[in-house]
Amino acid sequence: MNERWTRARATTAAAVVGAVLLLAGALLGRPDVAVLGAAPVVAAVLDWRRRPSQEVRVRVDAPDESPPAGVLAADVTVTAPAGAAAVLIGVRRHDDELDEVLVRVDGTRVLPLVVHTLRTGPQPLAEVDALGMGVGAASVSEPAEPAARSVVVLPATRPLDELPLPPRLRGLTGGHDSRRPGEGGSLRDVHQFAPGDRLRRIDWRVTARRSPRLQELYVRREHALAEAVVMLVVDSRDDVGPDPATWRGTVRPATSDSTSLDLARQAAASVAQGFLAVGDRVGLDDLGALRRPLPPGGGRRQLDRIRQALAVTSPEGEPRRRVRAPQIPSGALVVVFSTFLDDDAAAVAAQWRRTGHRVVAVDVLPALRDKHLDDKQRLAVRLVRMTREDRLAALADADVELVAWRSSPGVGLARLARRAQRRVGAGAR
Repeated sequence: MNERWTRARATTAAAVVGAVLLLAGALLGRPDVAVLGAAPVVAAVLDWRRRPSQEVRVRVDAPDESPPAGVLAADVTVTAPAGAAAVLIGVRRHDDELDEVLVRVDGTRVLPLVVHTLRTGPQPLAEVDALGMGVGAASVSEPAEPAARSVVVLPATRPLDELPLPPRLRGLTGGHDSRRPGEGGSLRDVHQFAPGDRLRRIDWRVTARRSPRLQELYVRREHALAEAVVMLVVDSRDDVGPDPATWRGTVRPATSDSTSLDLARQAAASVAQGFLAVGDRVGLDDLGALRRPLPPGGGRRQLDRIRQALAVTSPEGEPRRRVRAPQIPSGALVVVFSTFLDDDAAAVAAQWRRTGHRVVAVDVLPALRDKHLDDKQRLAVRLVRMTREDRLAALADADVELVAWRSSPGVGLARLARRAQRRVGAGAR
């Protein structure tokens, strides 16, 4: 097993130099020179005889559950044989060298590993390799088998105060006032008591003011509560970063940059959390994959399903061209998350609007960095921007409401929510 450990170059060089000095001192009759050469030779021989006989092993242990974006934590377990003085550990991620550290290991040692990331979805956590060092650095082990671990990072959410609602609410329960009379909502009006009214609905103050002799009773009538049905539609065909030079696919976006799909995951998870928190029902569909959508549902488990489905959403090659838009539940609010770099997502959104749905288009294209591009690349980016602006303007003409996620999305969504409330109030009057 000793063939797994080899002599270190520095130790070999020291032994050779020591042997030369020892030989020179013996030939020239210089005992002082011979003594200087004997020390490195003896140390190298002794340290080499004490070299370990087994290999160094390394393992990466990550939590079983999918972590949220931000900080990823794991444990690196290093096992060194007896006789090893230290272990050199190297950590890489996406073929980039992150760090190297020399640690002393006595048997087995567990080291914490913390990785900061802005990316979401499936990704490698880290690749760790190890190199053992013998006593006095006289021997070096063969590199240990690299240990790698992949994780699925869930999109983080951000709070959204106000969200737009569909023009028509559904159900007999929920967190929003509907136009139908019922119970649980805000005050609708005060009316004379009629057969079918409950006694606990009598408003005695209004009755005393309007009918002091109690000849007539007045009851408070309320609006019924209802829920909204929301369909989140993510366009996973594009996953582009803020650097246009990486859009061709030959160069990978920097790990410190959030791509358009990362923003889409975060935006969809945030919108889902906002609606589910008030009792609405939310579903999920993907324009880039021909699979069964996640049907609308409510509750905490539905949010977990949506976040998990968003985390595993990724481009799947050249998608099929859709003949028609996916089916959406009647009266649902449709929120489309896309970069709108082509006509497909815009055409589907406009088609949904023509069928009577309220459609909100969320632009998830990151803020572009083009200062380092050459003249041809800048011209190409300018043409893409002009085409995209025309496409977004056509969506606005089709009555599709637009929100840019990269710039104060909460303000834009709240503005759409207040505009819808003003429309409802004007219709009631």
